[in-house]
Amino acid sequence: MRNLAGTCKLAVIQAAPPLFNRDAAIDKAVALTAQAAKQEAELIVFPELFIPGYPYGLTFGFSVGRRKESGRRDWLRYAETSIMVPSPHTDRLGAAAQAAHAYLSIGISERDAISGTLYNTNLVFAPTGKLVSVHRKLKPTGAERVVWGDADRGYFPIVDTPWGPMGSLICWESYMPLARMALYNQGVTIYLAPNTNDNPEWQATVEHIAIEGRCYVVNANQYFERADYPTDLEEATTVNSLPDVVCRGGSSVISPTGEAVAGPVWDHEEIFTTTLQLDTVVASRMEFDVSGHYARPDIFDFHASTK
Repeated sequence: MRNLAGTCKLAVIQAAPPLFNRDAAIDKAVALTAQAAKQEAELIVFPELFIPGYPYGLTFGFSVGRRKESGRRDWLRYAETSIMVPSPHTDRLGAAAQAAHAYLSIGISERDAISGTLYNTNLVFAPTGKLVSVHRKLKPTGAERVVWGDADRGYFPIVDTPWGPMGSLICWESYMPLARMALYNQGVTIYLAPNTNDNPEWQATVEHIAIEGRCYVVNANQYFERADYPTDLEEATTVNSLPDVVCRGGSSVISPTGEAVAGPVWDHEEIFTTTLQLDTVVASRMEFDVSGHYARPDIFDFHASTK
C-alpha cells in the first residue's frame, strides 16, 4: 500500500430529493454541495438515486404478466427526468465539484442515450470537475428490475484519491460477497455505500463491511416524506397509502475497526462532517487483510470482470 494523505474531511448529505424533478434535484444537489464546501469538505457524498429520487412504493402498474398504461405513464415521467451521462446535467454536477474543490459522489437514475434503458448509477467527480467514475448497479433489487436494468459495463470502477482507492457499491450490492471482494482486491480504503435502507439492521451490515474490508464505509441514505411525491402521479392511491415519513435516513460513517465515527442520523435532513484518519486503515490491516495474507490465494482463485 502506498503512502496515503493523513486525513480526509468528509461531508455526508442526508437530504430529500425533489422526486420526479430532475432540474430541481440538480439545483438542490449543487446548493448542498456548496454548503458542504463551506465546511471545508474534501469528499462530499450523496445517497443513491438523489436525481430524480427513489420512487419508493410505486409499482408503475406492473404485476406478473400484466401492466397498466397508467403505470407506463408514470415510468415515462421518471425516465424523462433521468439523466444521460455525459450531458449538460452532469456538467453542472462537475462544475459544483470544481467550485467546491472536492470529490463529489452522487447517485442518479441514468438513461442510456442509445437504448433508453435506465440504470441505477453512482457518479464520482474529481475536484477538477472531471467525471472519474460511473458505476451502474449490478442487479436491481426485487421490483426495481421493472425500472432499472442490470449493469452492462463499468462494474467495479476505482478512483485513485489522495486517501487511497475509493469505490462504491449501491444499496443491496453490498449484500453480494463477491462484489465486495472485487472492491477489496483493488485495495479500497474508502467504500462508498449510497443506499435507501432505513432499517436498523443495515447498520450491522455496514459495520461488518468496514471490519471485513478494513476500510472506511460511508453509509449515505436519503430522508424523504410522502409529501415529497408529486400530487399528480397516476399511482396516487399507492402514494397515499405510504407512511408520513417514507425513508428515515440512518446515514453513518464506520471506521475500519467497526466503530461509528459519525451518525447514524435519523428522521431529518442534515449535512454532517467527520475527519477520516487514514492511518487507521493501514494499522487495521496488521492482523487481517482480506485481499492480502488472509486471502490465501494458494487455496482460493478469484476473478471479477472490470470491463
